[in-house]
Amino acid sequence: MDTNQNKSNEAFTIKGDWAGQSKLLQEKYPQLTPTDLKFENGKEEDLLTRVENRLNKKREEVINIIKKGQPA
Repeated sequence: MDTNQNKSNEAFTIKGDWAGQSKLLQEKYPQLTPTDLKFENGKEEDLLTRVENRLNKKREEVINIIKKGQPA
């Protein structure tokens, strides 16, 4: 079984204060716009896709970047 494939397909959820996290992301990655970082409950995939496209990074990289700013 390929655990990396399963990892990339697992559901991603936003935890904690997204407004604060998104401000920190925008400071670290100024190319991200408020529209890129707009989050609605249940639409995590839309957020990931926008950030992936703007930063030109893979899904796993974006998830790791976002998780670093989330509470444990």
